[in-house]
Amino acid sequence: MRWTRNKAVIAVAAVVIVAGLVAGLLLALRGGGQAKPAAATPSPTPHQLLSPFTGEPVPALNRVLAVKIDNIVNARPQTGLTHADIVYALPVEGGLSRFMAIFSSGNPPVVGPVRSAREDDLELLRQFGRPAFAYSGATATLLPYIQRTARIVNLYSGITRGYYRDNSRIAPYNLYAHTRVLLKQARGASRARDIGFRFGPPPPGGKITHSASVSYPAASFRFTWSAARQRWLVSMDGARAVTTDGGRLSPATVVIQYTKVRTSRFLEYGKPPPYAESIGSGTALVLRGGKAWTTHWSRPSANGGTTFTTTSGQRMTFAPGQVWVVLAYR
Repeated sequence: MRWTRNKAVIAVAAVVIVAGLVAGLLLALRGGGQAKPAAATPSPTPHQLLSPFTGEPVPALNRVLAVKIDNIVNARPQTGLTHADIVYALPVEGGLSRFMAIFSSGNPPVVGPVRSAREDDLELLRQFGRPAFAYSGATATLLPYIQRTARIVNLYSGITRGYYRDNSRIAPYNLYAHTRVLLKQARGASRARDIGFRFGPPPPGGKITHSASVSYPAASFRFTWSAARQRWLVSMDGARAVTTDGGRLSPATVVIQYTKVRTSRFLEYGKPPPYAESIGSGTALVLRGGKAWTTHWSRPSANGGTTFTTTSGQRMTFAPGQVWVVLAYR
């Protein structure tokens, strides 16, 4: 009796197993593969916030900090430049150059050497809204003009905490600033916003370019493409451009923006320094991905950004990453 009962149980179990296999086979034939749970739905992909200055992912759009940085030989190597979203090169008196470094995506602990402002800085900064502007001073006539008229959060070293002198360097090329301390005093500064840059795959065309150069009367820049690093390696005055904290300067995109360079109303050492116009229009050479595009730049007003278009009228796109803009003599 017990053997008969066990035999019946085994037979029933076999029928259940066979039925399950048949049902699974039918589901597989209908669905073309594995059956999906009825309640499963694809989760939405979160929107990725990108920096309008670099085209790279950022957790938030942070306040904009602009720092005027010296570029004379005695000021090199600089500190903090590799952390900048944008580096502007501008002509100054004596045929030399200085940098305007724009930080927002991230800030280095220290930046410098910080140097004095010029009149054309104010026009350049208007496109950022009301950025925080760190500088070491200005001439006796320009400084009160900045304090009265400039649309900035004023981080002049004479009235702001966070600056210090590095005694291992000679003055005036030894003034540095702690960015965290500066930003604590700039809570009203504008956050990063659209200034006309566009990022994405390169447009059609472009000329294969291994290097490109641009010069001022007493300063020169050379940008050499590195396929291994996918960056443009910077040389200045014939020497490799490096920093104390980030190695070789190597932007992803370089813009050589040809513009009118007139003279400022405010004297420097008894003579009017250069004033590079950033409002207007003209031609620009854009370097990205080992190629160069001849483009048209346009910035109709101080409150707006700069657009770049190819010869076919298409918006020029930049490679994600740091952007250098050299305001060059037309």
